[in-house]
Amino acid sequence: MTSLGDFKATGIDGTETDLASYEGKVVLVVNTASQCGFTPQYKGLQELQDTYGERGFTVLGFPCDQFGGQEPGTDEEISSFCERNFGVDFPLFAKVDVNGDEAHPLFAWLRKEKSGLLGGKIKWNFTKFLIGRDGAVIDRFGPTTKPEKITSDIERVL
Repeated sequence: MTSLGDFKATGIDGTETDLASYEGKVVLVVNTASQCGFTPQYKGLQELQDTYGERGFTVLGFPCDQFGGQEPGTDEEISSFCERNFGVDFPLFAKVDVNGDEAHPLFAWLRKEKSGLLGGKIKWNFTKFLIGRDGAVIDRFGPTTKPEKITSDIERVL
């Protein structure tokens, strides 16, 4: 059975990351953007990280420019923006596609495991996938679901 640990991703600093390093943790994978109406959710995501990080939880942010060109910056610009404006210290990764033929394999798997309103496609920035300690996808949350609204879901699996 495929799990989060079967994938690799390039960190926002250019280093290759084996996502197996997150095995045993509860993970929230989010496709993000810096110029989106949902961008303030970075604050809530960081609050989740601060609240639950010591209990084996982490947010993984994957910038994506597929929705309205709302993530036009370089990886360095994105990282700087997130740190400066929202104090983000959870792991960020290099910009990826989440839909289509060039979608990152992680997102192809996430979409297959938990389809949404558009079937297998991701509708917009800040779609969230909750992954359990076993690396399996537990739930999917749409862009309009604010991070603070999923605390009970996170607590249930911690």
